[in-house]
Amino acid sequence: MPDTAHGLRHVEHVMGTVFSFDIRDRPTPAIRIALAEAVRRLHEVDAVFSTYRPDSHISRLDRREVRLDDCPPEVHEVLSLCTQAAHDSDGWFSLVPSGVLDPSGLVKGWAAEAASQLLYEAGAHHTCVNGGGDLQLRGQAAPGTPWRIGVTHPLRPGELAAVITAGHDLAIATSGTAERGVHILDPHGGTPATAFASLTVIGPRLTMTDAYATAAFARGESARDWLETLDGYEALAVLPDGHAWQTSGFSRYGS
Repeated sequence: MPDTAHGLRHVEHVMGTVFSFDIRDRPTPAIRIALAEAVRRLHEVDAVFSTYRPDSHISRLDRREVRLDDCPPEVHEVLSLCTQAAHDSDGWFSLVPSGVLDPSGLVKGWAAEAASQLLYEAGAHHTCVNGGGDLQLRGQAAPGTPWRIGVTHPLRPGELAAVITAGHDLAIATSGTAERGVHILDPHGGTPATAFASLTVIGPRLTMTDAYATAAFARGESARDWLETLDGYEALAVLPDGHAWQTSGFSRYGS
């Protein structure tokens, strides 16, 4: 865990991706303990929710080997949040996108937000928790200096589609094809969602921001109108032909 008198950083490979912690507060003993606990909990989340592990609670629940009451309480919490996301998105967010119980479109953001909250409660008020490219930001990068986050252009390696400036708590989630190829399904038709090369959503907290990014990506052409109805959320989309659009309030954050 490299650190200085003014901060602390850590990288953890977990949940099939990379989580990074950038803490800009003085690393007190309480913050160090909270960081270690946050990392431990990420591995617990992986053990409970991984769809790639046949022994995970979510896999066993899908096979009906256990009941929901037999699972840890966080399973009920995540499934309830997924149900809320499905309702908010008119079913474009789905718990069973390919016919198998799979909360992956929400759980990574939920885990990163929970880790950020754990650090905050320990006194780390200026942090960036990055879960595989989805970020929960708190406070500022330095006194009087906002966080500046580059959004990778999905079609032009080495270029940025935008730079998002955040001088207060903010969440950023991107769904796209650049890293994992086409992997988000239209839950209504069961076919791959291909309307976007990438879609970045900005919101107050990462759990729902992540879920809404997944839902909007799956939604395709009607995503922009739906995103405009969400209070406190903005978005930037890059289309497969290289054209881009943004919601009406995105310019407050991005350039």
